[in-house]
Amino acid sequence: MSFSNRITSMPVAYDPDRGDEARAALPELSGVLADLVGGAAGCSPYLCGLIEKEAAWLPEALDAPEDAVTAEFARSSALSPDALNTGLRQAKRRIALLTALADLGGVWPLEQVTATLSDLADLACDRALKTAIAAQINRKKLPGMTEDDIETAGGMVVLAMGKMGARELNYSSDIDLICLFDESRFDRDDFHDARTAFIRATRQMSAALNDLTGDGYVFRTDLRLRPDPAVTPVCIAMEAAMRYYESLGRTWERAAYIKARPAAGDLAAGNRFLGDLTPFVWRRHLDFAAIQDAHDMRLRIREHKGLGGPMSLPGHNMKLGRGGIREIEFFTQTRQIIAGGRDTDLRVRGTVDGLRVLAAKGWVPEDVATRLSDHYRAHRMVEHRLQMVHDAQTHDLPNSEAGFDRIAAMMGTSRAALEKDILERLTEVHALTEGFFAPDASASPPPEPEPEFETDVMTRWYSYPAFRSDRAVQIFKRLRPEILSRLSRAAKPEEALSALDGFLAGLPAGVQLFSLFEANPVLIDLLVDIVGTSPALATHLARNAGVLDAVIGGDFFADWPGLDALKADLDTILEREPDYEAKLDTTRRWAKEWHFRIGVHHLRGLVDAVTAGQHYADLAQAVLAGLWPVVVAEFSTKHGTPPGRGASVLAMGSLGVGQLSSSSDLDVIVIYDADGVEMSDGRRPLAARPYYARLTQAFITALTARMSQGRLYEVDMRLRPSGNQGPVATSLASFRDYQENQAWTWEHLALTRARVVAGDPDLGAEIEQFRTDILSRLRDPEDVRAEVARMRARISAAKTPNGPWDTKIGPGRMQDIELVAQAGALVQGGPARDVASGLDGAVAIGWLDDAGKAALLHAYRLSWTTQLSIRLLSETLPNSDQIGQGGAAFLTRQTGHSDLDALSADLASAWQAAAQAIDAHFAVTEMEDE
Repeated sequence: MSFSNRITSMPVAYDPDRGDEARAALPELSGVLADLVGGAAGCSPYLCGLIEKEAAWLPEALDAPEDAVTAEFARSSALSPDALNTGLRQAKRRIALLTALADLGGVWPLEQVTATLSDLADLACDRALKTAIAAQINRKKLPGMTEDDIETAGGMVVLAMGKMGARELNYSSDIDLICLFDESRFDRDDFHDARTAFIRATRQMSAALNDLTGDGYVFRTDLRLRPDPAVTPVCIAMEAAMRYYESLGRTWERAAYIKARPAAGDLAAGNRFLGDLTPFVWRRHLDFAAIQDAHDMRLRIREHKGLGGPMSLPGHNMKLGRGGIREIEFFTQTRQIIAGGRDTDLRVRGTVDGLRVLAAKGWVPEDVATRLSDHYRAHRMVEHRLQMVHDAQTHDLPNSEAGFDRIAAMMGTSRAALEKDILERLTEVHALTEGFFAPDASASPPPEPEPEFETDVMTRWYSYPAFRSDRAVQIFKRLRPEILSRLSRAAKPEEALSALDGFLAGLPAGVQLFSLFEANPVLIDLLVDIVGTSPALATHLARNAGVLDAVIGGDFFADWPGLDALKADLDTILEREPDYEAKLDTTRRWAKEWHFRIGVHHLRGLVDAVTAGQHYADLAQAVLAGLWPVVVAEFSTKHGTPPGRGASVLAMGSLGVGQLSSSSDLDVIVIYDADGVEMSDGRRPLAARPYYARLTQAFITALTARMSQGRLYEVDMRLRPSGNQGPVATSLASFRDYQENQAWTWEHLALTRARVVAGDPDLGAEIEQFRTDILSRLRDPEDVRAEVARMRARISAAKTPNGPWDTKIGPGRMQDIELVAQAGALVQGGPARDVASGLDGAVAIGWLDDAGKAALLHAYRLSWTTQLSIRLLSETLPNSDQIGQGGAAFLTRQTGHSDLDALSADLASAWQAAAQAIDAHFAVTEMEDE
């Protein structure tokens, strides 16, 4: 479609005589093209001058504007050094003229206009930089560099910031640049000379773009966004810049780097630098403290520019004023900073793109994102027309009616309609964004007086580590009335206050967490619920406050995704991490969030204890399956790939059954098959046996080591063949031989609960088949019964119940019932792992009748529910008076009892009935005792 057929808007000449002069300069144009040229020239003296200068070029360019841009870029890329200054200025005139006509005529959308201007800026920077670098290389000023290094600018990169970085450059704009060089390309002794050359090249590049000559200028350049510009040179080493950002970087600099983009020079080095800077820009946890930082920045800009007070259109700054472009940009970038550390999809540069993704992810309402995007485009169109008049870097609306008449003419409308539209848009933008940065306190009812609590407790809060900074204290003081109000509604307010005190005492820092609560008051309810019910979960939360991020994510209270989805999610996250330690820390953070989610779902009654136990087991299996290949890959970098078929991880005990509590350790065995391969093939090869032993140790360390995000799990490997005396990794052949010829009965009992959870799938299938074969062998029920009876006696002699709420150790309790179930499964020879199936086997053998089985199942389920619930409440088994009223209500609600006494009585009765049923066949006889 031709340019003329794409015109959707038409400027009206404010100065008809000037418009007629432009028409006369282009006699070959007619119809709407002539009207567009005349209207543009009649509104803008600057465009009129461009039309006269480029009259020979313009008609053909209007035939195919996109082709004309491509051709102009190609011509500029081929400019010789001596023709560069003149050639780039001609390119700027032509692109400025063509984009203006396409913009005024509605031929190109805003995004195409700004992208074309940004592409010109990229090209101009790259050509000017490489020309300057070539001069330094030719003069031997860049040590070790040759002509081959000109293409990468000798390791120097120009980062485009702001609107240029986002490819949103406005019509008459500075370009904000940060110039860096890769110091690693130079010897230490050459660093000073290299830096001097890069500084000189930067100044030459800036002059080539910025200097005003008879041909005009290319772009005004601004280099002040670099680190500490008052004392640093115009081009600095990447390592020095990184040190600055890691130690002194501020929130506004983080926001600036959202749009940063390598635009000229060594683009690969620039991308590496931005990759290394990711932890500075994108925090691991939700960063609601950025809201206050952005709000303070907005207020400082308003004060510095004198933009406060009521809104008035004459002279209003469309960029920095109330309801202006910067308000939309701040709103978008601040939302991106808050959540972009967790969600990489939010890391987009463009403002409209950012709003779109934020809406898709649920961080901004869809209608708000749509309206702000519409206002942003409209504001930018007005801004462009203000700048087109005289090619001035202005954002101010006219101060006179005549000035408004000119801008209205450029937009093909009336002054009244223009003023009405701008005022309505400014007002709505301000309304949509101001509430996010500074909620109107007057809109809320005044806070109620604080409830009366023990003042000594609250007085010591401000001595805790979380209140070290004044900012944390200020935020908490705003939160305090709401927190205390909700605590006062607890069943036992003083008890809840004491629990909150313990939570605050354990917090290492407060600004981020308190900002999170302030921005999301619903979390206060959750906090009060947790501290008033579960001290263990509250302690976990204090140590890992970042897990609250997951609550804000939107699907925290959704249904459990299942093991396969967990594995896929962790795999996706791990793929994004650059190194081994980052993968381990990421796994810890991910697992802690899911662990916390299971606990909250259990606490809130969204799942029962049995389901929560399955979820804890799913989580552990996903971690094992996700980390195993990570550890193998890291180990392989030194010692080569695993010899033979690799290894599999066999889960034992509760993990094998698929039922864990919140504090369970993991019983595992690592089984490998070298398949005849004696050595690994790495740069530091190992024989197969030590290879797998050290690989297993590395895997256990990955799970148990305390890192910046804490530890994952405690691991118990005592169920491997020969226990602690045997190797940490067992070969498949040894495992087979041991199980077939040396294993004790109790080890075959343990095998009834085993399950492969990670590692090589083919090897895992073979291990499972072997397990099934071993269990299916005929056994004398009497021998198994007698052995289990002796085991019960030894356990009874060695261990006694640890308090009234120990549901695991003791006659008729969980371990006792599990032994009977394992014995039933072993004699029956089936592959099932669960207690109910094992008890069915015991019934089939005649060790239990239906009533006995029912008694054992009741005792087991009640014990498991009680144990899992108590583990959520306390890290250790508490006495009844330590559970607290909130914990007691949770525990009795989970088990269906009226109070703790009723639960205790039911447990005692269930244990007694189960013990009697077990003792009928598994009590030790005098002969067995001898």
